[in-house]
Amino acid sequence: MEKRYGLVTAIAMVIGNVIGSGVFVKGGKVLSLTGGNMVQAVIVSALVGLICIICSLVFAELSARSGKVNGVIDYAENALGPGYAYYVGWFMATIYYPAMVAILAFFSAVFTLRFFGVNAIDFAHGTVSTEAVGLAAGYIMIGCGMNAISPKLAGKMQVSMTVIKLIPLLLMGIVGTIVGIKSGNTAAVLSEGAVNTAQSSGGASGMLSAVTAFAFSYEGWIIATSINGELKNPKRNLPIALITGSIVCTAIYCLYLFSMSAVGSTEAIIATWPLGESLPGLVFSKVFGKAAGAFVYIFVAISCLGTLNGFIMGTCRGMYAVASRGEGPKNEFFSEVDKQNGFVIKSSLAGIMLIGFWFAWTCLMWMKGPDFMGGLHNNMWVGWEPDEICVISLYAMYIPMFVSLMVKAKDLNFFKRFVMPALGILCCLFMVVCCYIGKGYKQIIGYLVFFAIVMFIGKLMRGKMPKAA
Repeated sequence: MEKRYGLVTAIAMVIGNVIGSGVFVKGGKVLSLTGGNMVQAVIVSALVGLICIICSLVFAELSARSGKVNGVIDYAENALGPGYAYYVGWFMATIYYPAMVAILAFFSAVFTLRFFGVNAIDFAHGTVSTEAVGLAAGYIMIGCGMNAISPKLAGKMQVSMTVIKLIPLLLMGIVGTIVGIKSGNTAAVLSEGAVNTAQSSGGASGMLSAVTAFAFSYEGWIIATSINGELKNPKRNLPIALITGSIVCTAIYCLYLFSMSAVGSTEAIIATWPLGESLPGLVFSKVFGKAAGAFVYIFVAISCLGTLNGFIMGTCRGMYAVASRGEGPKNEFFSEVDKQNGFVIKSSLAGIMLIGFWFAWTCLMWMKGPDFMGGLHNNMWVGWEPDEICVISLYAMYIPMFVSLMVKAKDLNFFKRFVMPALGILCCLFMVVCCYIGKGYKQIIGYLVFFAIVMFIGKLMRGKMPKAA
């Protein structure tokens, strides 16, 4: 495909994909899981950010050694050959990308409606408004249409939305922290959090569960590798984008989470559980006034839409990344690049259908859906959270790639060949352990059964279809 994106777009894609609904939604969840302990919450953010940075450093080295169609699948192929690459690509095309798009569309709709005073979702009681479902579906259609018809416009939108979404985070992070310290609210929250921890409201298990939850907030940086084939000078620009974006996001997240202490009460923060969508308005109202508390949801909605756009960019290219290697269903069909706009329209159509499946799954299973489906949400065998658990499974898939770098990259120095990949492996294993502790065996087994079914379908698709010449 056309080399249409430069370094600025690549950095914006990393930051834009990472910073979205996660910090606004999961921030309240992390603070609740840590018993309102602000120090522990910031440590969780810094820890996940460090994992993101370490993995980015390893992927930066991997990307410097490859410049094909879809970075992460190229790395998988270099690690264990075309078979492993196919299943990684199949997972990303059928589960990871579209599942994340579905949940991000919901969050975008929830925050948009929140600005208009509409309480779109009561997650605790399982009620989802028709307005949220309809608006989320509309966002998906617009995003997919824009990416399929005008990929250059989608890239420009990604840069613009990244700039816009940084405004509330930096404003709250800097001003909120100053106001909280001067007013004494920060000291009060730190004190209350320490008491809660002493009473076992948080603790180590809470922090490990929080790590799993907050991993969603950092996810998205890997999506930048999906434009590897469309990036100008990818061997130089992609590593810079991955590392720069990860460091910026970590610093902003830690600052923003700490600024939540400006509220002055851990109970007020924890009360926003389980979704936490009311926390940004609560904090901004406290610091900047009631009007700002309402208006901030416009910025948050744009932030979510920016992340949604980034994941849609990956979804549209998902089936193409598989088919371009001569594998998967009708590879000649899905690997075709439209001559008019130089984009993969047919792959985009497949992505839209997969998003539709996960949108329905999200409505009926995870969001509890209509009353007759309510029991499924409470059944952990099928009620696992796709936005969190599939992120951790992707980290598990990174491990063979990092091992391969240690084995094959004989031209690298000791630090790049052994130290960084080893740290990356430890980070990935840590995320898997946190997921198991945080989710429990029922969610893990339920998800793995579903995962195995999808991979078996992928095996059938791969075996039946002839490879392209």
